[in-house]
Amino acid sequence: MHDALAQRYGVAYKWWATAAVMTGCIATVLSSTIVNVAMPDIMGEFGMGQDQVQWLSTAFLAAMTASMLTTDWMLRTFGLRRSYLGAMVAFLLASLVGGASPDVEILILSRSIQGAAAGLVQPLAMVMVFSVFGVENRGMAMGIFGLGVVLAPALGPTVGGLLIDNYSWRYVFLLGPPFCLVSMALAAAFLPGRDTTAKHTVFDLCGFILLCVGIGTLLAGISSGQREGWDSDYVMGAFFLSVCSWVGFIIRERTCPNPLLTLGVFANPRFLAASAVAFILGMGLFGSTYLIPLFVQTIQGYSPTESGLLLMPGGIVLGVAMPLAGRLADRLPPYALIMAGLGIFGLSSLYMAEAGTSTYFWDFVSWIALGRIGLGLIMPSLNSGALRLLDTKHMAQGAGAINFSRQLGGALGVSILSVYMERQTELYAQAFNALQTGTHAAADALDLISSLFVRGGQLDNVAQALRPPQAYNFLAEMLSAQARTMGFRESFLFVAIAFFVAIIPAWFMRTARRI
Repeated sequence: MHDALAQRYGVAYKWWATAAVMTGCIATVLSSTIVNVAMPDIMGEFGMGQDQVQWLSTAFLAAMTASMLTTDWMLRTFGLRRSYLGAMVAFLLASLVGGASPDVEILILSRSIQGAAAGLVQPLAMVMVFSVFGVENRGMAMGIFGLGVVLAPALGPTVGGLLIDNYSWRYVFLLGPPFCLVSMALAAAFLPGRDTTAKHTVFDLCGFILLCVGIGTLLAGISSGQREGWDSDYVMGAFFLSVCSWVGFIIRERTCPNPLLTLGVFANPRFLAASAVAFILGMGLFGSTYLIPLFVQTIQGYSPTESGLLLMPGGIVLGVAMPLAGRLADRLPPYALIMAGLGIFGLSSLYMAEAGTSTYFWDFVSWIALGRIGLGLIMPSLNSGALRLLDTKHMAQGAGAINFSRQLGGALGVSILSVYMERQTELYAQAFNALQTGTHAAADALDLISSLFVRGGQLDNVAQALRPPQAYNFLAEMLSAQARTMGFRESFLFVAIAFFVAIIPAWFMRTARRI
């Protein structure tokens, strides 16, 4: 099919085909990160708490994690063109529904459908780009694909911030549809149909259901633990059902003739170590893009536009670092670059753990850029280094497994970090409030605040002497802001520790052995 289209359209065919899939890929990648800058506005409109709003990220990532494992079956059954167009139609409709969502439930459902479609679009795009450029230009193909994937989240939050500040958060859902329409028009003309020689396989529906239930109940248990109580029947039941589903999924995949995920690759301990690194990478990558906009908007009072501008330089740095790191990965041991990248990102997170209400904009920019240099060293080295550990016949399964590990880490990481931040915030709030009870510091603070109100002309001297309600409210807001700040700091410290710990499994990747 590729050859027939190449003959029809000539030497320009590969560029038209690449444009077709990359415009769609840009739309999906935009949507995976752009919603993060809109979360404070969404929380305000729907009255959502921290444990609810994180579902806008985790639902997307969880659905993407499950659907990407269906790529091979979709290609064999429907072909590249029909699979791609079907995914783009679903993504387009979900985007429109998300922008018009009347309530939280519809909004989260639309994000889930977007994630499921993105889980198909991105691997299909990679397959198409690799196919048209051939083995001899595989490096160029990877560079083109990586450039599109990296630049979209670099520019997306800034554009999204402008839309939110000038219109509404709903418009961030409308940024992707124009790309979808262009991509669908090009895909209909330039993508190949189904390969008639491809062998039909039975879809592992049982394994897919078990995987979805396992991921969904695990995320539900984690996100509800702080609100319902970790020992509540609901949370314990969710965890129990998740464990049963994961055990069932493992048994199913080991016995199914056409499994969604080939678990045999994890028998290689060094590949298992690489998968652990990929899991933590996903947690840090998606977790940081979730935490940073939320921190600067809720703690420092940044506008969505300023929040997007804060992330843009780091995205550009990542776009520059990845091709350079890809070249280094051909000359240096991958595990060395991975360990260096983990250390650099961990250091960046340590800096973020010192952030406060008075932290300068350019300090944030430099810390984020430093972390993106670390990610740039990790990402190409991890993919190539992990696949070198496998036999040729296990390459395809290994690529699917490493991507699955990274996406699963992203979904669970955002959920865990959100709950951990909320828990730490509550603990600090209780500690701060306890310190104010019956202490001279609290009395002095109230007197000072009352005095400031008087100087500002908002109170008279009588009100000052009585310590008016305004003073108590102001002190409570100060303590609440400080507690939230400490919660964010603890979350960034959690990420830093996780990346430093990941250096250990990265070290075990140092010897390439084949299974």
